[in-house]
Parts: sequence; structure tokens; C-alpha cells
Amino acid sequence: MATSVAAKVSGPAGINAGRAVRRYGWTVAVYVLFATLMVATLIVKPDFGAFEWNTLTLAALPLAFAAAAQTMVVLSGGIDLSVGPLMALANVLALRATVGHDLRYSVGVALLVLLEVTLAGALNGAIIVLTRVPDIVVTLAMSFVWAGLALLVLAKPTPGIPLDFQNLAQGSTLSPWVPNALLLLLVIPLVWIPLRRSRAGLAIYAVGSDRNAAFRSGVNLGLSRVLAYAVGGFFAACGGLALSMTTGVGSPLAGTYYTLSGVSAIVLGGVSLAGGRGGM
Repeated sequence: MATSVAAKVSGPAGINAGRAVRRYGWTVAVYVLFATLMVATLIVKPDFGAFEWNTLTLAALPLAFAAAAQTMVVLSGGIDLSVGPLMALANVLALRATVGHDLRYSVGVALLVLLEVTLAGALNGAIIVLTRVPDIVVTLAMSFVWAGLALLVLAKPTPGIPLDFQNLAQGSTLSPWVPNALLLLLVIPLVWIPLRRSRAGLAIYAVGSDRNAAFRSGVNLGLSRVLAYAVGGFFAACGGLALSMTTGVGSPLAGTYYTLSGVSAIVLGGVSLAGGRGGM
């Protein structure tokens, strides 16, 4: 009797534990690896301090936004090879429009750039939905379009981002160990958490997991995919603006590195390239 009761108690607990390991194990492993690397860094370089931490977060800021952009699209069952060019487009637009202006004007420009590149991402999704051409083909083609537009806006790397605008990411306001770049990353959860808990977010997961089942459940497949690409465009714009803030330079080739790096980052973060599984 005692054995059967113990089995009943331990059974569901064991199942829940196994489910938790499958769901969160990889993410926890990544955090453990990061903590291990930080400890190793402190051992090798005992004078590692707030300045080095600030530099590290500045370098990671654009990549974090690139990964967020790619995550949104991959969760819907697609892939976006135009993330890097979209970042470059946001970067050069910001440079062109903010040179010689104050912080208030620069922030207004940044908001306009966010809107424009979000619409560019939505256009990617709309073309995919309307033409039914595979995502990888459309986004590869559109990557050349966005890269060409970036070259039209700015032919070569040019400095000139206002210092006040750069200081939104550089330096520390609250504490030397809480750099501004880390605070800017709060944009990701502020957008992601409400979306994840909304019907639209659940629809994106459903589309990425099984499109036929999602369609039978009444999910608007086309709208969900366009939304995923639009939010991806928003995060790509954030990445381009982050490049502007961290480097002070506008460059039409600024995002070249971030397309494949973003894919690598989301795989390490536990997002399934098959779609419908993972998060930020």
C-alpha cells in the first residue's frame, strides 16, 4: 500500500521534473556556461571591473537585438536573412538624420526609424505570404534590396552620431555595474512578455509549430506571419540604432556580421529552427 502511494506521489513529480529539464535544461546550461566564463575571466584578469563590464555589454547590445529579431521570425516557422541589412538601414538612416542635432531631435528620428524598419520587416512577411515563395528565398532577395537602400542613403562609413544620443547606451546612469546598454535591453522583455501572453503571440507559436493545426483552429496564418516579421523588423531597427549609439558611426555594411550571428545566438538560446519552440 505504501509502495503504491509513493509511486502515485513520485510519478507526476518525476514527469514534471523531466518536462522541466527538457524545457529549461538548455537555457540553464547556457547561463551556467556564462557564469563559468565570468568566473574564469575574474581568475585570469583579477582587475576586471565596471569599465570592462560596460564594454562587454556595449559589444553584446546589437547582437542581442539581432537575436531577438531572428527569434520572432523563427518562432513563426520562418527565417530572416535580411536582419543584418535591416540593421544597417536603420543605422545609416539614423546617421543621416541626426548629424548636428540635439538629443530631443535625435530621439524623434530614432522613433521614426523604428517605424520605418518595422514596416520594412512587415513588407518581407507580406511578400512571403502573398507569393508563397519560401522565407529563405524572399528574405535573401530582400536582403540585397535593403542593403542597396542603405548604400543609397550612405555610400561609406561616416561618423557624426550626436554624443548625447550615443550616451543613451554608453556609460552608466544608475550604477557603474548597471550600464546604460543593459537598461536598453529591457526593450526586449517589454515587447516580448505582453506579446507572448497575447492571442497574437500564441498564434505565432501555433503557426510555427503546426500550420495545418493552427489553420483548423481558426488562426489567421498570413497575419500571424506578417506580425512576426514586423516585430522582427522592430528589433532589427533597435539593433541598428544600438550600433549607432555604441559606435557613433553610420555604415551601410554595419549589419553584415549580425545575420548569421543572430541565428547562432538563438540556437544557443534553445530556439528550435523548426519553429514553434523557444523564447527570449
